[in-house]
Amino acid sequence: MQATPAAGPLTGLRVIEMAGIGPCPLAGMLLADHGADVVVIERPGGQVLDTGTALDRGKRRLCLDLKTAQDMAEARRLIAGADALIEGFRPGVMERLGLGPEAFATDHPRLVYGRVTGWGQTGPLAQAAGHDINYVALSGVLSVASRAGVAPSVPATLIGDMGGGAMLLAFGLMAALWEARRSGRGRVVDAAMVDGVGLMSSLLHSLRAAGRWSDEPAQNFFLHGSPFYDCFECADGRHVSLGALEPRFYAELLQRLGLDDVDPTAQQDRLQWPALRTRVAARIHEKTRDDWAVLLEGTNVCFAPVLTLAEAPLHAHAQARGSFVQTEDGHWQPAPAPRFSRLGPD
Repeated sequence: MQATPAAGPLTGLRVIEMAGIGPCPLAGMLLADHGADVVVIERPGGQVLDTGTALDRGKRRLCLDLKTAQDMAEARRLIAGADALIEGFRPGVMERLGLGPEAFATDHPRLVYGRVTGWGQTGPLAQAAGHDINYVALSGVLSVASRAGVAPSVPATLIGDMGGGAMLLAFGLMAALWEARRSGRGRVVDAAMVDGVGLMSSLLHSLRAAGRWSDEPAQNFFLHGSPFYDCFECADGRHVSLGALEPRFYAELLQRLGLDDVDPTAQQDRLQWPALRTRVAARIHEKTRDDWAVLLEGTNVCFAPVLTLAEAPLHAHAQARGSFVQTEDGHWQPAPAPRFSRLGPD
């Protein structure tokens, strides 16, 4: 797949991406979206999972058989001309290929070497197999996606792979590149998904230290026990989300749901939550999801319909912002983010 990098603040940055699955391709796409020239080195038969064009956007791809001297020399030449390399293999794989960080330490000391794994480059689990759900579990974060009496559940790939992995890899890479401009020396970026997810839970740890976080669902509005912060089923079997945390938003929610007999100042009285939650659930179940969207969307009750992946690109807000782009074959992809006030260097 040939692609011309978009104009953006990373124009001129050259990155080699070793083909793989999960967070590394997303990190490469983030860089390409904002102007970096990203070349993906594939190995014959090396793709385990077809990640599709959404993660290939803006990149160039090259298939090299690293078992041959000619293709290995080409890989080394490409890496020698790059500012950074990113890879997502288990620790030691790149070293066994002869393309580890030490292979470039002398001839290319400014190379920033970005590595993303589930468990990290070191530690007793470094060589163990794992996936998104495992890293989120070990970080402690899976426990906060709980309902009383129900096993924790998280959305597939988003928290560990893409949040804790790809985002932290991209951030670490840019931090190291910034420093390399001054020092002339690159460094290895060890982006472990389990570390990244743990970092993203900093607010929860702060709340816990301040005595404002309970692991007991019945005492914590985040854990699906309250009547004002959760998803509720509608008459058509679809769902809406409510997030009226602030008192003024909660008061408006009660008013718009017709629950005028409920005292809005008693929002944090947890003894009242079970009964009121039952009433809110029953009220929401009286109308369809789209009926509630007409009544509540755009108000201060902190509302949004729960959309499918197919529906999200067609929503009026997404359409107005251009949050998704459509490919030539008619498929939708999330548009580049974040946005900048200008694209090019001028």
